[in-house]
Amino acid sequence: MDFSNKVVIITGASSGIGAAAAVLFAKQSAKVVLVGRNETKLLDIAKKCKDAKGIEPLTVRADLTNDEDVKKIFDETIKHFGRIDVLVNNAGIGFRGGIRDGVEIYDRAMATNVRPVYLLTSLATPYLVQSKGNVINVSSVAALKPIKDVAFLAYCMSKAALDQFTRCVALELAGDGVRVNSVNPGATKTNFAEAAGMSKEQTEKLYESRDQNNPLRKMAKSEEVADLILYLASDRAASITGATFVIDNGEMLV
Repeated sequence: MDFSNKVVIITGASSGIGAAAAVLFAKQSAKVVLVGRNETKLLDIAKKCKDAKGIEPLTVRADLTNDEDVKKIFDETIKHFGRIDVLVNNAGIGFRGGIRDGVEIYDRAMATNVRPVYLLTSLATPYLVQSKGNVINVSSVAALKPIKDVAFLAYCMSKAALDQFTRCVALELAGDGVRVNSVNPGATKTNFAEAAGMSKEQTEKLYESRDQNNPLRKMAKSEEVADLILYLASDRAASITGATFVIDNGEMLV
């Protein structure tokens, strides 16, 4: 797969799946735009991207819950590269809590995991129509089934909303040649659980449980999810839109 002269925006690019996807796109000669809140980590990933093929990426420090920051991403991308071919909506946060924990968690989950994706995709659409580009939304198996062992009600709801967003926008933009798809990872070895407020010990127990109970007896690696993102963004997936692709080591089966 060759992404020469293609401009790829990746949110949440400073770690985990976003960072792995950024490096992988860079290895395929893409011009990568790295978006995240941690500038130090962004610069570290930027160096890895440049080392891949010598193409200098653009880094944009942004808080996606701030509309002006979101607009800045597109202003800087167009100023720097002049076009947009792929938008990877990867940034998202886990929110622990159930129905007894009040509505504030729900408000935060939707404001963080859904609203920015809506705004980002809306602002990207005119450029994607010009380039006949595509959008990849990073969702979760939590959109399709409740998370076992831990209450993640609002998070599950936000990811279910994201999947429906994928289908609706895919239908709306299909006539313009723009594809929209979703990647739905199961448990993946990233900093997700700790970022959601779990202790290191709780995270280790959760990961041990997934390694033991997933049918394939393992968890996914960020690079494996990134491979799927790359494929869906490529011309090889030219006939795929409005789809949700589960990558979960069989987690959905149990």
